[in-house]
Amino acid sequence: MGRIGILTTPHGKIRTPALMPVVHPGKQTIDVKEYGAEIVITNAYIMYKNEDLRAKVLEEGVHELIDFPGPIVTDSGSFQLSEYGDIDVNNQEIIEFQALIGTDIGTSLDIPTPPFVKRERAEKELEITIERAIESLEVRGDLMLNSVVQGSTFADLRSKCAETIGAMGFDVYPIGAVVPLMESYRYSELVDVVMASVKNLPDSKPRHLMGAGHPMVFALAVSMGCDLFDSAAYILYAQDDRLMMPTGTFKLANLVEMPCSCPVCINYTPEDLRSMKKNDRMKLIAEHNLHISFAEIRKIKQSIVDGTLMELVEQRCRVHPYLLDALRNLKKYTSLIEEYDPSSKNSAFFYSGPESLARAEIQRHLSRIDRLPKKKNLLLLPRSRKPYSKHIRNDLGKFYTKHIQGDSIVDPDELFNDLQVAVVDVPFAVIPLEIDEVYPLAQNEAPIITDEDSKKFIKEELEKYMNGFDNVVISSKILDRFDMYTIELEPGRDLSENPVRVYSLEEYELDSFKIDLDDREKINCIADYQFGAGSGKALFPGEVKIVKSRKTGKIRHIYEEDVLIATLRATDSVFVLDRDGARRLHSHIDYPEKRVVVNADADPFAREGKSIFAKFVIDCDINIRTNDEVLIVNEKDELLAFGKSILCGHEIMDFNTGQAVKTRKGGI
Repeated sequence: MGRIGILTTPHGKIRTPALMPVVHPGKQTIDVKEYGAEIVITNAYIMYKNEDLRAKVLEEGVHELIDFPGPIVTDSGSFQLSEYGDIDVNNQEIIEFQALIGTDIGTSLDIPTPPFVKRERAEKELEITIERAIESLEVRGDLMLNSVVQGSTFADLRSKCAETIGAMGFDVYPIGAVVPLMESYRYSELVDVVMASVKNLPDSKPRHLMGAGHPMVFALAVSMGCDLFDSAAYILYAQDDRLMMPTGTFKLANLVEMPCSCPVCINYTPEDLRSMKKNDRMKLIAEHNLHISFAEIRKIKQSIVDGTLMELVEQRCRVHPYLLDALRNLKKYTSLIEEYDPSSKNSAFFYSGPESLARAEIQRHLSRIDRLPKKKNLLLLPRSRKPYSKHIRNDLGKFYTKHIQGDSIVDPDELFNDLQVAVVDVPFAVIPLEIDEVYPLAQNEAPIITDEDSKKFIKEELEKYMNGFDNVVISSKILDRFDMYTIELEPGRDLSENPVRVYSLEEYELDSFKIDLDDREKINCIADYQFGAGSGKALFPGEVKIVKSRKTGKIRHIYEEDVLIATLRATDSVFVLDRDGARRLHSHIDYPEKRVVVNADADPFAREGKSIFAKFVIDCDINIRTNDEVLIVNEKDELLAFGKSILCGHEIMDFNTGQAVKTRKGGI
């Protein structure tokens, strides 16, 4: 669910994900903008209560006071409320004060209910938070506003709060009162709190995970849809002689070498720092912490572009057992994450452990293989080099058959009629050969040594898949690799306890079995896998001419006579439609499938092939994923154009700015 966005404020635009260092309005000595800060957060309540600061900030403004020219967010005093139980200001006063001092994004005075309190308290305080959110809108003036999601650790209360304030049109939505969870390493509960909030907040507004300042958690939080982070951790850790890294925290007392290559670590040794005065040392360690924190934000942004964010999340979550708990808990939300996960990415899928089995790409594949045409028999082959269809192994070993219908042995000649051939491998379980070049089935890597979780997962998914066929012929190498049976071919041996009931087929000379994939069947299967069952026949109903690359031998273009229907993209082997292909798909699938519906104002621009902006969209297929091929239609469902979706369906419907679809061609 990670995304890169642009947040526009009165003092400029920033790219999210972004870290907002906490700047103390009266004590700051470090110029955080030198280390990459584009936006900061400071405390309006401290300025409000300090007479000298109050007079100064009312005269010159908050940007001048803290010497920061970019966007500034101010907190309302909720932190002090959580620390001390009471503060001397009301909601209206602090909102009006934030507007007067020129802050970019102010915050209503929410009640930060801590984790694990009694439900009665959480409900009561949530009512006050929502009441104050409503009041803040009435007195905001031109001030951009935060409204904080509260509800303690009750998922339903977090969801209720997010849904309620999410409909009110605030500019940013912080998720509050989570610092105690992070301080006590309750990262698994943090996942539940964040996901209960994010799934009910508008996609078009930034989500701010309040108090998240350690780079260990940034990647995980971004993968759950968080865009902004704030913390004074960089200076608080430095005060305690602790150096932050994405892999954890180091105590200066234990270091013999500096942990990274930032300017501080290059120019000073641990002994240099230990010999310094406290304030000098603290400033240098804080600088290191800022360098590391902003470097991690940059790395996360690049991983989103590359499509490797979840690999980074898995790396980061393995640095601490409780972060690993959080990653495992995230599995509960795979279906939701899949709705936002792009259908194709710029990099391969890397399997890095059992947690990778919960990735959205795997769930999507296992649901999509049901779209392929059904056949009577199934031949399952062991893994080989990718793409599998080009590298069928010669040492296929013995084969056995599993009979789904009845127990009698089938005539061997019948087993190879109406046959689906598939490879069994980690992590995608079953890969029909017709689609084995489609992303990410050929663009993935997993260890050669198979872990026990993978074995269990593959067995379960393989059993489900095999039940769709009358007969299955399966390589002994698969049975061996995934511990699917232990068999001694002795007379009278009882095979009833085996997960797979097998019969010997030793007489088959399958070592020399030739797999000849039909190109026409291949393009039909890819179309079904990509667009839905029956799409292959709809796109290619008659005689077609298939043009292959001279260099790679891969299918590139499909024509009917001299009319181009579709092109198979070389990078991920999915179809890019041409005009006739778009017309045929539009006729085949029912409204609103694969459609983005634009209003009358956008109709002529779409016909000209201009890209579609979100503000002109009035409806769409909510199941569209980023990078999907989509049809652009008007309210009458007339086909205007087609192109590639820049956003997923949820985002298309919620955003009112920015590009939604990159149009390939109009004039249909």
